[in-house]
Amino acid sequence: MDYLKELEGKSVHDYYHQIKMNKMASPIFVPGPVIVGAGPSGLAAAACLKQKGIPSLILERAECLASMWQFKTYDRLRLHLPKQFCQLPLMPFPKNLPSYPTKQQFLAYLNAYADHFGIKPVFCQRVVSAEFDHACELWRVKTQGLKKEDTAEYVCQWLIVASGENAEEVVPQIEGMEEFEGPIVHTSLYKSGKMFCGKNVLVVGCGNSGMEVCLDLSNHNALPSLVVRDTVHILPQQMLGKSTFGLSMFLLKWLPIRFVDQFLLLMSHLMLGDTAQFGLHRPKLGPLELKNLYGKTPVLDVGTLTQIKNGKIKVCRGIKRLARNAVEFVDGKVENFDAIILATGYKSNVPSWLKGTEMFSEKDGLPRKPFPNGWKGENGLYAVGFTKRGLLGASIDAKRIAEDIQHSWKAESTHVFQFPCPLA
Repeated sequence: MDYLKELEGKSVHDYYHQIKMNKMASPIFVPGPVIVGAGPSGLAAAACLKQKGIPSLILERAECLASMWQFKTYDRLRLHLPKQFCQLPLMPFPKNLPSYPTKQQFLAYLNAYADHFGIKPVFCQRVVSAEFDHACELWRVKTQGLKKEDTAEYVCQWLIVASGENAEEVVPQIEGMEEFEGPIVHTSLYKSGKMFCGKNVLVVGCGNSGMEVCLDLSNHNALPSLVVRDTVHILPQQMLGKSTFGLSMFLLKWLPIRFVDQFLLLMSHLMLGDTAQFGLHRPKLGPLELKNLYGKTPVLDVGTLTQIKNGKIKVCRGIKRLARNAVEFVDGKVENFDAIILATGYKSNVPSWLKGTEMFSEKDGLPRKPFPNGWKGENGLYAVGFTKRGLLGASIDAKRIAEDIQHSWKAESTHVFQFPCPLA
């Protein structure tokens, strides 16, 4: 145990970096948890552990913190919820930031957060497999660096999956995609509407990203159309001078969810009108109940609906097929387009590398147990940031995980740690 205590006083990152530079082929033992992913969820977990005196090691496939926010988001992006609902544990946003921080302000906050807690991930290390070794009663996490031969194996008692719900793009297969002559890009590659000025652009997907991309295109004098296949709840971002989300959270303390939903729909109708007349039909379930049961997030309108009402953004039905420069819709209409942007979301990639556990569903890569019980698995396996409740849900997970690991960490500190089997 003296060995572990000695490591606690050092920089965990520096220790393992030194081992790797020495080209040691033997597995690298991590005294605390290994965290997969250096996004907001991974940082939150590491900070909560650090506060309790537990070192951890973050493995990140990219070359920076929060790579999705850095490289796969559009320029005009702001947090969709007020900052007090998006801050990570133990460190609030600076008071001088606006209620809805910009992408760059959020990234600056994450970097300051990592610096404050001394979090130094090992970058450019993609986890290719993680599996519990029952003989050793430890997790074996294998990684690959930028070069194929740059491999490493980390051994740990606790494994925290923080790779997120948005690890990989969802790209639907649409008939005729190979025939379409214009660009077809996912929103992960979209930055600004500048390059689409004067172009007819079809945006596929009517979630928050699809709606905001349409608004950005319209603001840059493109001619956007929006594919709406399903029903969708659109709510004002603000109600009665308060954020819609914050107001909802307050009302839920006193009222049943169905009453809060009725209030939100009444206010939305008064403020936005009947969205169905513009082709945006609402689901039968209320917005909060739908989110609670199925994880489907309502759209918080930031100006897109006004552009739809005045005809600057067209609403289209689902796509039947693509042609050289045209799109045929399920209602029989055919229109010409110069480009297509897929706002079709992301998915988890956990099943591709986490082996031998039933915690995550093979279908969607999310924990099988619904919120709030999906954070803990078996054999020291944890999940943070898979709640479909954004940064607030990730913070809740991170706190619970740190508290849970603290119990076994204290138990381990009372006796000398011995490996049940050789690590090599």
